Amino acid sequence: MPGQAVIEREPLRHGIRVAYRPGQRKWVGWQDHPYGGYGCCVARRDEIVAFLDDHLDAGGYPDALPVGLQVIGAEEVRRVATGVSASLELFERAAAEGAQMLIVHHGLFWSSEPRRIGARERARLRCLFEHDLSLVAYHLALDAHPEVGNNALICRALGLTGPVGFGVHGDRTIGFLAIANPPITLPELLGRVRAEINPEPLVFDAGPEAIRRVAVISGAAAQDVLPAADAGAHCFLTGEPREPVMAQAREAGIHFVAAGHYATEVFGVRALGDLLARRFGVEHVFIDVPNPI
Repeated sequence: MPGQAVIEREPLRHGIRVAYRPGQRKWVGWQDHPYGGYGCCVARRDEIVAFLDDHLDAGGYPDALPVGLQVIGAEEVRRVATGVSASLELFERAAAEGAQMLIVHHGLFWSSEPRRIGARERARLRCLFEHDLSLVAYHLALDAHPEVGNNALICRALGLTGPVGFGVHGDRTIGFLAIANPPITLPELLGRVRAEINPEPLVFDAGPEAIRRVAVISGAAAQDVLPAADAGAHCFLTGEPREPVMAQAREAGIHFVAAGHYATEVFGVRALGDLLARRFGVEHVFIDVPNPI
């Protein structure tokens, strides 16, 4: 199973990766379903995780946290919740929604964080344990996926076409360089950004009047503004800025748009939940915990 650590409360067999085999699910009637809805489908936790690991090629991207199943909860799943970033508030809201599985983009156990379990970590884990809620996390693999990934979905939302891989991380790319056809102006592009991603993006207007190529990497990728310019992009869109980026954009002659780390990364987890609803028949609820960053 991709990743480095799994917290277990059940026998080890519940933490192993199993091959995805269609049909390992059952239907429950109204009287069996605590959340309502006759004929709700129940899927096995390990089957869902195995499918996602394979679909996203989760083990193929070097990452700073264990990806896939991070904390084991209920073996059977009727309702999946999705959200961007692991937090006690998100965990409590997912539990209140009656979810057995929570899928996030930013999970727990980052390599940059302390390894000890302090009061904050204890409260988070206690909430997951008490509500038998599995936590599943996909980070760079979800940024990069050409169908349900953050960056592919942003390109689609902005009306950009012909995306090719951009933004090297290890030996893979996680973003896209896409085409505006016909070319658009910065005000036109910003109109789409405000409608689809964030009504108040940070913008450095430093590129050409006609925008034909846009590079997109969600989250915190301001360091890629110069590679974007070198790749021929007229505009670079990411989530959050860094201090040097204003001068870098001006000197490279490229527009820079920071549309919010959180706002650019709601797309992937939401699409994953919808995919699971179609594939397994489980219910899906996206939980919005707005963050201005």
